[in-house]
Amino acid sequence: MTSQTRTALVIGGGIAGSTVAMALQRAGIEATVHEAYHVTADGIGGGLSLAPNGVNALDAIGVGDVIRRVGTPMRGTVLHTADGELLGEVTLPAELPPSRFVWRGDLYRALFDEATARGIRTLHGKRLVHAEDTGDGITAHFSDGTRASADILVGTDGIRSTVRTLIDPAAPQPQYAGLLGFAAPLADTGLPGTGGKLHVSYGTGGSFGHLVHDDGSGGWFVNLPHPEPLTLAGARQTAQEQWLDTLRRAFADQCAPAADLLARTDPADLLITGPLETMPPVPTWSRGRTVLVGDAVHAASPSSGQGASQAIESAVQLARCLRDLPYEEAFAAYESLRRARVERIIALAARTNASKASPLARGPRDLKPEPLDWQFTYRIDWEAPVAADAGKAENAA
Repeated sequence: MTSQTRTALVIGGGIAGSTVAMALQRAGIEATVHEAYHVTADGIGGGLSLAPNGVNALDAIGVGDVIRRVGTPMRGTVLHTADGELLGEVTLPAELPPSRFVWRGDLYRALFDEATARGIRTLHGKRLVHAEDTGDGITAHFSDGTRASADILVGTDGIRSTVRTLIDPAAPQPQYAGLLGFAAPLADTGLPGTGGKLHVSYGTGGSFGHLVHDDGSGGWFVNLPHPEPLTLAGARQTAQEQWLDTLRRAFADQCAPAADLLARTDPADLLITGPLETMPPVPTWSRGRTVLVGDAVHAASPSSGQGASQAIESAVQLARCLRDLPYEEAFAAYESLRRARVERIIALAARTNASKASPLARGPRDLKPEPLDWQFTYRIDWEAPVAADAGKAENAA
């Protein structure tokens, strides 16, 4: 069997959208990205870590140096109780390269610019409303009255995916984890470097993470328990000064150095990243000529440390499958390669979120890390041909 796919519509212009377009291009498929918003997503989102498996997936399509340019090496995560007791440490296998800490806005822009440099077009103001299978292709209809056609359509339109609903109107919706996210960069933390390690402390007021680079710059993030669901737009209706006061009270006497770092934060620099959400297992990943990638189908909470990495892995694996197989067989092989892995990661992050959202219901020992080498050592062999039973073969390996 060989590929029959020559063109693709990518719906969603975020991290997953740019990556899947570049991966498809490497597989010989011309992809055009259609983004609903009229502007680029510069400055949106907090910090994230791209794990070695995510960097390796970018390397598979010749994009790894992009993250190396904008990301700072990170070798692990150290976990503490609210009073500083060491709970444990998540470290990378010695043979692996470091993770890369990067602000989401910087990663988005770096991937967007790289895709543009490779000749990939991103069209803004293209909000999908309907997709029609025409028999020999698929046509997307947008809210501005325009339309576009290609051999396949790839939904990378995020956790509230329109494409997911078009594939299956009964598809599950994201679930609120009981936490709101906040973050801020600091040009001067007043602290010594943390040796390339993220430190996270768990208190009754929430969890507080901080990372300090060798030059004293760095940043922090908070997962704040908030029982009532609140959208990102709703959270941003509260002034940054007010949220910062809330955070300062929550960490006034716990999770050092939270109080000092919050005191150094200018309200104008506070990033309100919104509710932490995850997706329940999505029964249907593809239908006809349409398929889902990234948060649209397997959104992992930021607690996983794997959200961006999993989206990138899926983008690359989908492109491999479409390179070597007709689209129907390719979509089935892609799902077989990816489903078990991403659902295991999502389930683990959900347990972590439950501990953060209800810290008084669990003891600090419930937050001790478990071995995660199986996440970090995953590698994609771009050159290996993909067979229809690829998932069974690679998952057994």
